[in-house]
Amino acid sequence: MRTTFDEQLALLNRRLIEMGALCEDAIAASMRAMAEEPKAAEKTKNIECEIDHAEREIEALCMKLLLQQQPVARDLRAISSALRMISDMERIGDQASDIAEIMRYINDDDIAGATHLNAMAKAARRMVTSSVDSFVRRDLGLARQVQDDDDAVDALFNTVRQELVARIRKEPSRGGECLDLFMVAKYLERIGDHAVNVAEWVEFSITGVHAKG
Repeated sequence: MRTTFDEQLALLNRRLIEMGALCEDAIAASMRAMAEEPKAAEKTKNIECEIDHAEREIEALCMKLLLQQQPVARDLRAISSALRMISDMERIGDQASDIAEIMRYINDDDIAGATHLNAMAKAARRMVTSSVDSFVRRDLGLARQVQDDDDAVDALFNTVRQELVARIRKEPSRGGECLDLFMVAKYLERIGDHAVNVAEWVEFSITGVHAKG
């Protein structure tokens, strides 16, 4: 019985890693949409669908483990953390897709008005990568580093917001494009927040204590 449970738990870990990789791919594709790469928005949407499918699959696997097995405290933490993590990963996919969709209507001249936007996108992607890595490696220090890195993404968000406000004052006719870019920045900030949530659940799975508990 325990051997079967361990095999299913190992499968759960693999599926979480795969879902995390899809989230990284979705952010990367949305960044390519910023560079006006053809079909990047469509690719991001397709990855989002894969992420949604992975969420349903992992959720079903977690329910199977809970209902058919008798997990001890440590295993129960891992399963409950996985259920929380996939919710945040699914939202990362949604927001990456939203970014790519907005970028369909924005050109290079508009992006030039928010010079720190690409830096913010790269920082948010690094946070997602690190949060997944912390789970794979069960690295408590890395999970906590992700939580600290959120301050840098928040600072970049404030910088982008200031850049866009200055752009609107200088060129009021660009107000619509600036609002679109502000929404992109807001989605990136939220991606960073979701990466923090994932890292916090990794910490809980390791220590039994939630960072916000």
